[in-house]
Parts: sequence; C-alpha cells; structure tokens
Amino acid sequence: MKELDLSGLKCPLPVLRTRKALKEMRSGDRLKVICTDPLAGIDVPNLVRETGDVLEAQGQDNHRISFVIRKIEQPA
Repeated sequence: MKELDLSGLKCPLPVLRTRKALKEMRSGDRLKVICTDPLAGIDVPNLVRETGDVLEAQGQDNHRISFVIRKIEQPA
C-alpha cells in the first residue's frame, strides 16, 4: 500500500495531490492518505465519489485524518 502524508497542507492541496496519486495507480492498488486539514474530511470522500474509487476506511486521531482508498478500474 502506498502512503501519502499530506500533513500541514491546506485545502485544496490534499485533494489535488490525492487525485494525482490515484491517476498514477493501477486497479486494485491501495492508497493511504494522511491529512491535518479538517476540510480533508469532507473533500477527500467527495473526490473518491467523483473518481468512482472506493473509500475503504476513514479515521481520525488527534489532529490527523487518514483515509484508505482502493483504486477501481475505470470504464473506457
């Protein structure tokens, strides 16, 4: 699983970097994203719905929000 630590970045950078990482992945690959921006708790799940990928897990501890996203093959 690839990990993307975006701690300290403010909106919209976490979503933009997550989108870029997802584009570079293959179907079935998993990505763990770690953010500190509270807006990421809304923006990243919205991004995953938009891309059609799967949000497998979302959690929060202290000031960090983490997501596990599974890349899904997109129809042509």
